[in-house]
Amino acid sequence: MELRVSSRRIFRPFIAPLVVTPAGSLAARLAASLGALLLMIGSASLPGTAHAQTASQSSPQAQPSQPKAPDTMEARVQGCTACHGSHGQGTDNDYFPRLAGKPAGYLFNQLQNFREGRRKYPPMNYLVTYLSDDYLHQIAVFFSQQRPPYPAPSRPTVSDTVLARGQDIVLHGDPARQVPACVACHGSALTGMEPAIPGLVGLHQDYISAQLGAWRSGSRRAIEPDCMHTIATRLSDDDVNAVAAWLSTQPAPQNPVPAPARSLKTPLACGSEPQ
Repeated sequence: MELRVSSRRIFRPFIAPLVVTPAGSLAARLAASLGALLLMIGSASLPGTAHAQTASQSSPQAQPSQPKAPDTMEARVQGCTACHGSHGQGTDNDYFPRLAGKPAGYLFNQLQNFREGRRKYPPMNYLVTYLSDDYLHQIAVFFSQQRPPYPAPSRPTVSDTVLARGQDIVLHGDPARQVPACVACHGSALTGMEPAIPGLVGLHQDYISAQLGAWRSGSRRAIEPDCMHTIATRLSDDDVNAVAAWLSTQPAPQNPVPAPARSLKTPLACGSEPQ
């Protein structure tokens, strides 16, 4: 009885949104993610588990023990791959980004941010609520080592003028508004920098735009000093649209690995990046 109550307390908030989700494919992916989450924490000790097992073993009508889920990284990350792809390559859904090949420090920071509420997305917040730093770090390292191929870049959906504005901000910034170039931190190849700056290639336009909007509004935050919030608040709506559009059309380089740590001197101090 105690175990049943505990499980309901943990998962009821996660299950409820699935019933009313309008997008069928999204609901299916989140349902699969929930099932995988049960597998991920199945071996964790919940209140009353040991007592229930002891009672079952001592009962004359005890049932045969259930097979244990394999304790492998592939099994642990099923809660991630349901939405982000079997190797973290991302999907055709605009809002499930690529994880593969991003610096482990960046992925770990994001998992912590979801757990601590600095980054808001209810399915992710619930998935990581009860996971330890060590567990999250192992997941981050796993995806950082994946190297699935990148998809073909998106076709432009905006005018050449908008694309040119986006390219100018990415490559040169906007000195008049103290906006540094994206490449100053994310690298000339836009593949990020170790240990905690992400790559920007292989992402959908709507995802990039949504994240810049979240930085601006404060619904996505990082450890202070929050450099991305500072930069995003200096961008106009048109700037955000232009940057997102141009980045989404860029192909991945032949060797899409992050730049070595400290190979770039970042123009702003960022709390999530060692200085």
